[in-house]
Amino acid sequence: MTETSQTPRTPASQRFREFKMPDVGEGLTEAEILKWYVRPGDTVTDGQVVCEVETAKAAVELPIPYDGVVHELRFDEGVTVDVGQVIITVDVAPGTDTAGAADQAPVAEPGPEAEKPAEARPAARQPVLVGYGVSEASTKRRPRRGAVAPAETAAVAAAVQAELNGHGSGATAAPEPRQSRPLAKPPVRKLAKDLGIDLATITPTGPDGIITREDVRAAVPAPAPQEQVREQAARAQRAEPEPVSAPEPAAAAGPVTTGARETRTPIKGVRKAIASAMVNSAFTAPHVTEFITFDITRTMKLVEELKSDKDMTGLRVNPLLLVAKAFLVAIRRNPDVNAAWDEANQEIVRKEYVNLGIAAATPRGLIVPNIKDAQVKTLPELASALGELVSTAREGKTSPAAMQGGTVTITNVGVFGVDTGTPILNPGESAILAVGAIKLQPWVHKGKVKPRQVTTLALSFDHRLVDGELGSRVLADVAAVLEQPKRLITWA
Repeated sequence: MTETSQTPRTPASQRFREFKMPDVGEGLTEAEILKWYVRPGDTVTDGQVVCEVETAKAAVELPIPYDGVVHELRFDEGVTVDVGQVIITVDVAPGTDTAGAADQAPVAEPGPEAEKPAEARPAARQPVLVGYGVSEASTKRRPRRGAVAPAETAAVAAAVQAELNGHGSGATAAPEPRQSRPLAKPPVRKLAKDLGIDLATITPTGPDGIITREDVRAAVPAPAPQEQVREQAARAQRAEPEPVSAPEPAAAAGPVTTGARETRTPIKGVRKAIASAMVNSAFTAPHVTEFITFDITRTMKLVEELKSDKDMTGLRVNPLLLVAKAFLVAIRRNPDVNAAWDEANQEIVRKEYVNLGIAAATPRGLIVPNIKDAQVKTLPELASALGELVSTAREGKTSPAAMQGGTVTITNVGVFGVDTGTPILNPGESAILAVGAIKLQPWVHKGKVKPRQVTTLALSFDHRLVDGELGSRVLADVAAVLEQPKRLITWA
């Protein structure tokens, strides 16, 4: 009797690996998927970045912890996913048979493990990121609509083999490929179904012939405003959660127009974190704000001189740099201002280091990364750190670690032409300095009214830590250094 070789059998529990949404910060509970860098069928390697997510603190790129071929993307871009939910599955043993030897003769009887669905078997332990796998995901795996399942492929192969055996042929032939269906992600298919659009009639514009939301929407005439509102209301009423699928977005992540006179935008990500932090700060720490207006002409002249200094070549020199240096000098002269209030232990914790936060406006909202140990940096080092901090924030690449551990902050509202404001403290910090616009104004200089560069600073501080005298001294010292920059030599 001739032996028939058996194709190696790989259990699905070992073949398909699930990558869960990790906690990329400290104690974060959710993150929004901003962009996928891979698609089903793409080959990935250990450490390769597969997607970018936005947490309440920053945008972070996620690497996959194993090699293989992308099997399924569980969520569309723009979806907010809880930590611990599976976001992508990877076939780590592509080309192997998970259905056993069904395509061979004689046909082996499948065991209990082969009959058990992949979802019911415990997954193997996976490499972890920070906080990875803190809780089991409550959702089940969604079957892919545009692909042939491994079991179905094996069944077709077995049928073809049986037919060949019935004709007395010992040759092995591949099954006829099924007629391809239009390529579209599950949310796009749902949208087409809701709108009554046949995907087969749509010309795809996405990569690799994938039909996008825009393709579906372009296939129907735009409804009148009132009809659109009624349709959205009706769609919301009939929307029901799918029992075996994770939640999907009903619309894009951006602003959603619900009427001719209102626009509603979901509160999430950085904006949600800002709101929570500011409310917590405003109703926890008793804020006091003081103001000072002064002549900053000499500092503006020094800025121009430093731009041509060889030690500052290639560095960004601006008034904010010297304001930061002046603030650090004032903190050195008044170290008690650099402290924190420990409510749990009922202690005031004075910091011997200064992690100087710089409020930065980004496309995703206001973030406050900080320069670690700013008090020991020289002026060129401070300029380099400040330039790197700002450019990284504008690119949306600031890491969560860069926004933790701040002690004091500077916010430059002057870049918007604003004279000053009453800034709110970052939680856990003792003071925040607002820098106003620098304007040419009439000013009494050496007994005569002359045009001078004038600005206003505002210092908000936690009155539990900083009394009026200390806060006044700090603000006066900052202004004094900026009014007479030569004090940097004697005071620093």
